[in-house]
This record gives sequence, structure tokens and C-alpha cells, in this order.
Amino acid sequence: MRRALVIGSINIDRVYELEHIVRPGETVSSRKYRTAWGGKGLNQAIALSRGGAETALAGCVGAAELEALVAVCAEAGVDAARIRARSVTTGHAIIQVDTNGQNCIIVEPGANGTVGTDDIAAFLDGYGTGDVLLTQNEISHMPDVLPAAHEKGLTVALNPSPFSAEILSWPLECVDIFIVNEIEGGALSGESVPEKVLDALRRRFPGAATVLTLGHDGAMYADQTESFSVPAHRVTVVDTTAAGDTFTGYFLAMLLRGGTPKDSMEIAAKAAAIAVTRPGAVPSIPRLEETLRQ
Repeated sequence: MRRALVIGSINIDRVYELEHIVRPGETVSSRKYRTAWGGKGLNQAIALSRGGAETALAGCVGAAELEALVAVCAEAGVDAARIRARSVTTGHAIIQVDTNGQNCIIVEPGANGTVGTDDIAAFLDGYGTGDVLLTQNEISHMPDVLPAAHEKGLTVALNPSPFSAEILSWPLECVDIFIVNEIEGGALSGESVPEKVLDALRRRFPGAATVLTLGHDGAMYADQTESFSVPAHRVTVVDTTAAGDTFTGYFLAMLLRGGTPKDSMEIAAKAAAIAVTRPGAVPSIPRLEETLRQ
């Protein structure tokens, strides 16, 4: 089986459970407060590993948290050898979660903003043709990651989240798999209807596949040979944090294990459905055995 490398963010999530998301000018008291590990890079690496893929995580963290982070990665089966300690604070996220499980997130980059071009070269060392890179938009020097991985022959998967206008100027021709939600897909394609988003991205990037996630409406897939959709699973939502990261990691893990795109998306949808029934990011991501039982 091929290997997965995730170059991405590592955060400490500070989660506030509220009756509703705070409105401008409003002050409210939280019903509950907790901290947990998160960040799209860490979340997706753990989802890949729990989905059965050989996975390494590369990124930067505050020196004070390195030991604890390595332990979290070890428990999840993620190789942490490419994580670098920095003499700054670890990135963190302030997350509001309402009684319907919907969230609102503010991210402070911290150590995630210290990734340099030398780090990127070191992260990719030892990886090449047949391996998969997954990355997002929560670390510095992101435009340099895509061509560096492409030149080494990796299959490049991009989850362009959180979306910013700068992404449109990135070397996106280096991407093999786009994994986007409705907002990201619309910004990349200039379209709003899901089918038109997929058609536009297929025309613009003829060598790439696109996965478009649609929340409770499921997800859609398109490449040059096929297109299809898979439904979402109906569950009682507790917290949507990391649902998309769980879907992304599981989808790629299933592909790495030899699954077809459709089979991989169906299992990813099951994993994401389990994740939203639990609070938190990393703690909510299910293991493969549990997911396959659903």
C-alpha cells in the first residue's frame, strides 16, 4: 500500500458550547468549555491513519506542546518524525458550537505560520511516485508545497480550506485531487450549482478529480471518466467540527487501500456521520472497524 503524507496545521482547539453563535455586540456565557487537539492537518492525518493508511504528519508546533503532540500521534498510529518544534505558541482555534451542532471558528496560526521553504523540502524528503500528499491552507508558504510535491511525483490532494482569494493564484495545475465544499468549489469555479461546479473544474483541470462535499446533501465526484453522488447519513448532530476532515482523510485512505472512488466516498460518508455525533475534533474521528460496522 502507498503512503500518505499530510503537510498541514496543528492546533489546540478551545471549544465553547453555546445556545447560539454569538451575534455582533452580544456577550454570552458558555454552557461548557473544553480544549482538545485539532487543526486541519492533524485532524486529516488522524482520519487517514484511523482509516487504515500508513500516514505521516509534517508541520510545526510550539516547543512546549511537542511531547504531548507526539503522544497523540503515536496513539493514532501517525508518524510524527516530521513535526518541528518552534519557540512560538502552538496554533489554536476558538470554536463556538451551538445546540444544533453548528460551529463558528477563529484560527490563530501560531507555529503553523512559521513553515518555510527549507521545511517543505525536508518534509517531502523520502517521498515520491506512488505516495499521496494531502494539504490545506492553514500553514505558511502553501504555494511552494504543491509544485515541490508534484515534481517529486506524489499524487497531490488539496483541500483549499479555509478559502482565500490568494488560492486562485496558486499553481493549481499541480493538483491531482481537489476536495472542496460548496463555498470552496464555487470560488474555484465561479459557479454555484453543484453540477456546474464539477463541470467547470473538470474543464479547467482536465487531469484532476474533484470531490464536492454538500453537508446534509451528501457529496459528489467527477473526473474525466465518471461522475456520481453519494448520500449523507441521517444522524443526530452533536458537533460538526472535523466532519469534513474526517471525510477527507477517510476518502483518501480508502483509495490508498485500493477502493474505487465511489466505494471510498461511501465509507468516508459513514465515518463523517459518526464524527458529527461526538464532541470535539480529534476525539470524534472513528476507527475503521467501527466505521465498517455501520
